[in-house]
Amino acid sequence: MIELTQVSKRFQVGGRTIDAVQPTDLHIPSGEVFGLLGFSGAGKSTLLRLINRLEEPSAGSVRVHGQEMVGLSGDALREARQRIGMIFQQFNLLSHRTALHNVEFALEVAGMPAAQRRAKAREAMAAVGLSDREQSYPAQLSGGQRQRVAIARALATSPSVLLCDEATSALDPHTALSILRLLQQLNRERGMTIVIVTHDIKVANYLCQHCVVLEQGRVVDRIAMDNPQPQSLLGRFFFETAKGWTDQTVLPQEQT
Repeated sequence: MIELTQVSKRFQVGGRTIDAVQPTDLHIPSGEVFGLLGFSGAGKSTLLRLINRLEEPSAGSVRVHGQEMVGLSGDALREARQRIGMIFQQFNLLSHRTALHNVEFALEVAGMPAAQRRAKAREAMAAVGLSDREQSYPAQLSGGQRQRVAIARALATSPSVLLCDEATSALDPHTALSILRLLQQLNRERGMTIVIVTHDIKVANYLCQHCVVLEQGRVVDRIAMDNPQPQSLLGRFFFETAKGWTDQTVLPQEQT
């Protein structure tokens, strides 16, 4: 479903060159829940945003559904992005629109006729369990409800890929688990391929079949979550975290 080949991202900041993502190969099968795990600043979100070209790769190939994303522009890029939904840590809802109108927004951008997009938006709201909150504004919703609206917006275009950028880190544990269960349900019922950025090993343990561990823009571990055998110091640290820290836990150097 997703193939990244020697993809990289370099930023120029104040005269300095920052390699946010060093040359990386990544292959994510259709229907898998795949995790990008690492400290803040490791390059996880940048790598995720290379998949739908919210960040432009400095080099390399990005293929989704067998289609090369690098080089697409205009209508071709917009059409390709309609098959790739995305949800964010901070929800990114429009405060002056109702929940239903927020979900419709993605369909407006796609040029769908009004009656059809209203029906599709209502279908998406039902899928996330919020049919009774269609006319509520974001300020009238809880954090978990706002994230469900954001997921409904991502679902409205019927994508086969869903990108999640720290989708639960702004939520309390109870609400976070409810969102993870919704994502799990979408994966099981729709066969949706999900890529999730997280710094929380509990999220990766619960949701993912495989994950990679990133450090300073490099993949330092590739882990099957049903039989985790981390090889890197950072990978072992994350799995030690899952068991609970002790005085003997080795702390890798944090990103600066």
